[in-house]
Amino acid sequence: MRSARDLLIRGARIVDGTGAAGYRGDALVVDGRIAELGEVAGAAGARVLDAAGLVLAPGFVDMHAHSDLAVLTDPEHLAKTTQGVTTEVVGQDGLSYAPVDDAALDVLREQLAGWNGVPDLDWDWRGVGEYLDRVDRGAAVNVAYLVPQGTVRMVVVGTEDRAATPEELRRMRSLVATGMAEGAFGMSSGLTYVPGMYAGTDELVALCEVVAAHGGFYAPHQRSYGRGALEAYAEVVEVARRSGVALHLTHATMNFAVNAGRAGEFLGLVDAALADGVDVTLDTYPYLPGSTTLAAVLPSWASAGGPAETLRRLGDPAARERVRHALEVEGSDGCHGVVADWATLQVSGVRHGELSGLVGSTVAELAAASGRDPFDVFVDVLVRDRLGTTVLQHVGHEENVRAIMTHPRHTGGSDGLLVGGRPHPRAWGTFPYYLGHYVREEGVLGLEECVAHLTSRPARRLGLGDRGVLRPGAVADLVLFDPGTVAAGATFEEPRRPAVGIPHVLVGGVPVVADGVRTGAVPGRALRHRHPGHPLPFRAIAIYR
Repeated sequence: MRSARDLLIRGARIVDGTGAAGYRGDALVVDGRIAELGEVAGAAGARVLDAAGLVLAPGFVDMHAHSDLAVLTDPEHLAKTTQGVTTEVVGQDGLSYAPVDDAALDVLREQLAGWNGVPDLDWDWRGVGEYLDRVDRGAAVNVAYLVPQGTVRMVVVGTEDRAATPEELRRMRSLVATGMAEGAFGMSSGLTYVPGMYAGTDELVALCEVVAAHGGFYAPHQRSYGRGALEAYAEVVEVARRSGVALHLTHATMNFAVNAGRAGEFLGLVDAALADGVDVTLDTYPYLPGSTTLAAVLPSWASAGGPAETLRRLGDPAARERVRHALEVEGSDGCHGVVADWATLQVSGVRHGELSGLVGSTVAELAAASGRDPFDVFVDVLVRDRLGTTVLQHVGHEENVRAIMTHPRHTGGSDGLLVGGRPHPRAWGTFPYYLGHYVREEGVLGLEECVAHLTSRPARRLGLGDRGVLRPGAVADLVLFDPGTVAAGATFEEPRRPAVGIPHVLVGGVPVVADGVRTGAVPGRALRHRHPGHPLPFRAIAIYR
């Protein structure tokens, strides 16, 4: 006799995550794992979930998430639970909240307010292991962490634009090693963000050697996604080649007018690296606009020293004119080497509520409405909101998005900010948008292939041998969706609407969404990377065709 805690999922279309054709069958979940799969008999006493008409797939893995604080403060976490995400990878873009000292944490709370807000919580951790312990108190989904290179540099070097000394490099390598030993899966960097952007190639190689020694991967936000994008991708490939680290290219895009139709050149670079023995994977979000902070478009020299120094420079007439020249004449490195187009920068969120009327307007529209110069409006908003403003940046190209998502090393990542008045809908809609728009409506990917992109491929990059594929013994991180109706509810006008057609989501066998309603369960835990012996190179697994 089965226990009433066991769950029999009856009559689903099983899409197991390997890319193999789906088939009709059952799944028996016992003690948080898949006990049987296929035609299940002898499950008397188990709860039965009638899954007729639904696809049963592994839970989705968000390879690029900005839920670092949300997993601690928001037990509902509707943005991810309702779209079928069961694991998120945080610590992205080289900036997060561990490992830190008190001084760095003070700076990061200000600098990352546009990404994560400044919630009222007990900041009682400093190291990576302590942060993961906080997650273990209960989260809606599972969490994997990357050591953020910019944060490490902030702790050791500060926010100055200079090379690290040999002793500082030794200390940074030690912090990365400790973070990896405490369970991080790799290291991220944000090479257009302060202070990670001040690291040279040799410094990145030295840190990545430590990551490689612990069996982790490097996830860079490289120095440009605009003019110079291919050179920036080539740099991080060289870092991987020299250090021996596995490379995961985050939000792998070719944006801005200079890169229209150039996805093939980027993918050629990826394929050449693979042929040369570099272990490369990548993730993308299935939308055209990007999302970042308004301050991110500033030239790197203007951001040196941290937020207080940035605001001081914006108040200095001579420095302000240098910023104007960098943005409107030269092409700021913070704006990916492209001259700022004020019509593409749309305010999506503000830190200070009295500025909420700006949300939804571009800098160009705000300037036209006030009869002012766009650059002056840009600086005024930064100063009044103390650099906490977030924006959508309308710079993407559909043909590039489609080409990149079909690459066999591609995985899904939302890169979604959860705060702000009108955040990017990718935070709530990435995974159903893949399935609804690009699978059902456009046919860019087949269903089984797309599920593999969102499940087994990212799980393999993370070295999670018991997740990402439906098989007996695997952890029951599961999603059930209707292939005929699944869609992103989130839009640019209403970005916090939950997905359509995803009635059931389980984390470790525990329903977090049942019949389309959040259950309140918080079974998610920190996942801790463990070396030695894994992960095997991505290319070594035969199921990835």
